Amino acid sequence: MPQLKMVTIYTDGACRGNPGPGGWGALLMSGSHEKVLRGSESQTTNNRMELQAAIGALEALKGRCQVSLFTDSEYLRKGVLEWLEGWKKRNWKNAAKKPVKNRDLWEKLDALLADHEIDWHWVKGHSGDAGNERADQLANEAIDAMLGNLCESHDRKA
Repeated sequence: MPQLKMVTIYTDGACRGNPGPGGWGALLMSGSHEKVLRGSESQTTNNRMELQAAIGALEALKGRCQVSLFTDSEYLRKGVLEWLEGWKKRNWKNAAKKPVKNRDLWEKLDALLADHEIDWHWVKGHSGDAGNERADQLANEAIDAMLGNLCESHDRKA
């Protein structure tokens, strides 16, 4: 079996208000190659943007890869590693027997997980990790571009 391409991914989601205008960013690195992705939605939540960042990054991969994915979202990491299988067994109900929030994105992500070998890593947000800071910047740039205020600080609350 051929060796899988190694890819390191950093993802982040951002939201100005929750719900509010949101953005996601992803930094993909393999060898000397780097790719940045970002997107936005006018009315969303931070958790949806965290999920969308992972989905966008995994959709961008060409072929099966060995992925090290870094996120500052425990919701995303724990969702994949701890909750997803139970949700599916309970027909997309959580432990409290309530419908799983963001099911549409969880189903999309779940379908992508089978395409790659992924090691999930949690990194503390806004702690100086260069990859995480870059993904955060991309997410906020996506919001700025959508709102048409490229010169304003991403710390501004809409």
